[in-house]
Amino acid sequence: MGISTHILDTAAGAPAVDVPIALARWEAEDWTPLHAASTDSDGRVKHLLPVEMALEPGLYRVRFETARYYEANQLTGLYPYVDVVFEARAEQAHFHIPLLLTANGYTTYRGS
Repeated sequence: MGISTHILDTAAGAPAVDVPIALARWEAEDWTPLHAASTDSDGRVKHLLPVEMALEPGLYRVRFETARYYEANQLTGLYPYVDVVFEARAEQAHFHIPLLLTANGYTTYRGS
């Protein structure tokens, strides 16, 4: 099924719209870019791993380009980007990687 994500600005209590996000996979001792997208009006990217690509076991990195969001919303943010690295295993078919964001902090978890 793939990889999806969403961002919620917890300070504003609203989705973070139009945030660039990039997906990469660790291969041959370096990150290989797989796909890039921006969050929609609900703060989501439903298919960060494109549907035509298989989710293979390995390490993946989701980079949230938060500086663009802060600038667009007249905020001074502490983190210009947030990298979330996780491991996909053979028996797992889908990962939802949410980001809860404020200008001075963030948290993430494995969503459903």
